[in-house]
Amino acid sequence: MNVNPRDPRPAAPVQNPLEPGQEGPESHEKPRNRWFWILLSLATLGMVLTFLSYSEDAVDVSGVTTPLALQPVSIEQVVAAPETVEIRAFAETRPKWSAVLSAPVAGRVDNVLPGALVGEQVEVGTPLIEIENSRYVAELAAAELALKQADLGLWHTKNAAYVARADFERNGIKPPNDLALKLPQLAIAESTVASAQAQVDAAKRQLEDTIIAAPFAAFVTERFVSPGQSVNVGDQLVALSDNTHFELIAEISPTEWAHLKKPISGQTAKVLTQGGDVIAEARIRRGGDFLDETTRQYRVFLDVENSGANAVLGGDLVTLQFLGIAVASALDIPASALTKDGYVWHVDDEDRLQRLEPEVLFRRHNRVIVRSPVQQQNLRIAITPLVSFLPGQKVQPRLAAD
Repeated sequence: MNVNPRDPRPAAPVQNPLEPGQEGPESHEKPRNRWFWILLSLATLGMVLTFLSYSEDAVDVSGVTTPLALQPVSIEQVVAAPETVEIRAFAETRPKWSAVLSAPVAGRVDNVLPGALVGEQVEVGTPLIEIENSRYVAELAAAELALKQADLGLWHTKNAAYVARADFERNGIKPPNDLALKLPQLAIAESTVASAQAQVDAAKRQLEDTIIAAPFAAFVTERFVSPGQSVNVGDQLVALSDNTHFELIAEISPTEWAHLKKPISGQTAKVLTQGGDVIAEARIRRGGDFLDETTRQYRVFLDVENSGANAVLGGDLVTLQFLGIAVASALDIPASALTKDGYVWHVDDEDRLQRLEPEVLFRRHNRVIVRSPVQQQNLRIAITPLVSFLPGQKVQPRLAAD
């Protein structure tokens, strides 16, 4: 507004702007707009929550009306039947006889015969080593000469004793003592003959020992001498290992021991290879007299003779199969049906799971033979039991394919 300086009228007062803290007419409209949007938002939220609640109720209702699917369980139909317990144990075939032959006499090795070579199979009495024997031939000859002299002395003494006894009888005189009848001389002469005979026998034995022969049928596993080598008494010559008679030691747990027939001495056990083939039959010598200090298991000692062309080999690991007691009612179930806790699950007539804790008798390949814990002859065994199984749980049994 323009003010004329020459106009004598006072100027109109100018309206001051709003002081701080004063509200204008527009300020009353803003709160009303804010409350409007707040109420609109709350109404929208309420409608959404109401819709969701109705939707959840509808889902719950539909879930109740739909039946739950039963858990499928693979089963195998098992029939209880009589069984004879089979117990298996590992063992090592050890030669019953094994020896390192030493020189019984001293001398030079004249000959190493073909039977003494490593790897050869020899029979009883097969010559192996020959030692130079001239010394022992001479000793035998001297012993035989001494024997003949002793025989001659005995003959003279017997004759003298006969003459003395005849003289006393002819004269009708009683001999004063045994010396008059030459009896002490006769006893000495007889002892001299016996001593000379023993010297001859010893000399013969030493001469025979110059040829070292196999004392039992065996394989030659090592040779220690060569021709021309001098040996003393006790020096090692060859090592032999029996190939016809073997010993086996089996260890059996207390539970398995309880399933064996008693007494076990004299019974037999089959000797199997790692592949399950029967190669021999072992006789139980004795067992169960004590527990092994380390394993705390029973030890069974067996003997086996080689059958066939070296069917059993020394140092081989074999499986021994013992026949135990007879069980009237047993179940042959898959190994997978037995849980690590020792339980077996089966499905009853109402298709509900039931749990058993049977006694394990023995194992046969991938099967487990257990004593039947129920009177029922037919059971539907769960092949692969799960941790989630519960007694009485309704399931859908499915017969496993063969």
